[in-house]
Amino acid sequence: MTETADRSEPRSGRHAGDVIILADFVGTLAFAITAVTAAIVFTTAAQWVGAITAMSLFAVGVFAFLWSFWNVVQRSRAELVGVTQVYLLLGTPTPGRVRVRMLGLLAVQIVVGLVTALSRTETADGGAGSSLALGVLVPMYGLGLNGLWAAYHATFPPIPIPEPTEPHARRTTDPTAEPDPEPDPEANA
Repeated sequence: MTETADRSEPRSGRHAGDVIILADFVGTLAFAITAVTAAIVFTTAAQWVGAITAMSLFAVGVFAFLWSFWNVVQRSRAELVGVTQVYLLLGTPTPGRVRVRMLGLLAVQIVVGLVTALSRTETADGGAGSSLALGVLVPMYGLGLNGLWAAYHATFPPIPIPEPTEPHARRTTDPTAEPDPEPDPEANA
């Protein structure tokens, strides 16, 4: 390893934001297990567990999305931040290892949500719809955690300060000085 790699890689193997990635994995795993079980077994109890899991993850995702949005807006005052860099983790602000893991988990959420919702389009008594349709809301969990990771751990470039283009555009007076008083037109009369 080079000297710069030693400084950027912690000795314990942990990185900033790994807790968010772990939370994304655990939530995705819980959703996949409960949704697939509910789709296969299709009992009322399994559907309730799947629905509660999906709604809980959706609620956490909405909260994480709003929290990340607030923090990204604060950072955007001094840094160049793009929406796709925050919620889809695209570009250089996000390391590849994070992008692959979190976008992979988001893809799993989307696929499991769609497949389980489409697998049972009727209730147990033959009525239209089922609680498995709530699974399509779960990708909000992944998007929210993507944004939360980026809001706290992505490295966005600073906003460049434009240089004056004309030499006389620079201020030559003290900006804190009081302006000169207006001349009195009656004094000349």
